[in-house]
Amino acid sequence: MNDKPVIGIIMGSDSDLPIMEKAFNVCKEFNISYEVKILSAHRTPEEHSNYSKSAESRGLKVIIAAA
Repeated sequence: MNDKPVIGIIMGSDSDLPIMEKAFNVCKEFNISYEVKILSAHRTPEEHSNYSKSAESRGLKVIIAAA
């Protein structure tokens, strides 16, 4: 697996982890590097915005999000 993530998996809270775990498993199955962040657009809007704005420059090709 490439060390630099190409997929960002973000969710609003850790209560979304059981559902989003399916996305982790697909990435692992296809040997795709990914990162996971818990970012609330409501509680931490600036951090959420910065994450999205910097995604392409950090090498992310896809963002999978849950709220």
